[in-house]
Amino acid sequence: MAVNRVPVLKRCRSLGMDPIFLGIDKKSSRQLKRANRKMSEYALQLREKQKAKFIYGVLEKPFRNYYEKAKQMSGMTGTNLMILLETRLDNVVFRLGFARTRREARQIVDHKHVIVNGKAINIPSYHVKPGDTVEIKEKHKASPRYQSILETTGGRMTPNWLEVDAENLKGTVKELPLREVIDVPVDEMLIVELYSK
Repeated sequence: MAVNRVPVLKRCRSLGMDPIFLGIDKKSSRQLKRANRKMSEYALQLREKQKAKFIYGVLEKPFRNYYEKAKQMSGMTGTNLMILLETRLDNVVFRLGFARTRREARQIVDHKHVIVNGKAINIPSYHVKPGDTVEIKEKHKASPRYQSILETTGGRMTPNWLEVDAENLKGTVKELPLREVIDVPVDEMLIVELYSK
């Protein structure tokens, strides 16, 4: 699998976004040296796509598949795309506060620490549905790793479309998220414009 080895803060600087959206509370003191020239329409659209891919940790081919799937769903394509990305299992684990970053959430899912509706799932792109229960396996709940994660993520707000029981490392998907509650700095309409060319 392709791995992006560019340092996270450097990537955030180049995309003009705050690392806090990735669950990282570091700040870069460096400023990006960029000429004050106006970005073309294509460059703006491409940057929004790169931002969404970087935040959710999705590569180009799966991202395009999400777009195609979003296009076939009823409603607005851009909103559907954001909902599909937001309901990925690795993102839900991150949103519930069981991981500090989406990358860590992906690793937790890969290592078969997560159970969905009583069944172990190790596919980060697995889509959760309303009513699904997501929890950490019983044998891993007492590990120091999860205790330190909960200390770090304890103050993080859980979105209202999820219900979390942090003590038992368990959460429930109450409903599909609305675009208004997805707090990522991405203008999905630019992504739709880019792909519909």
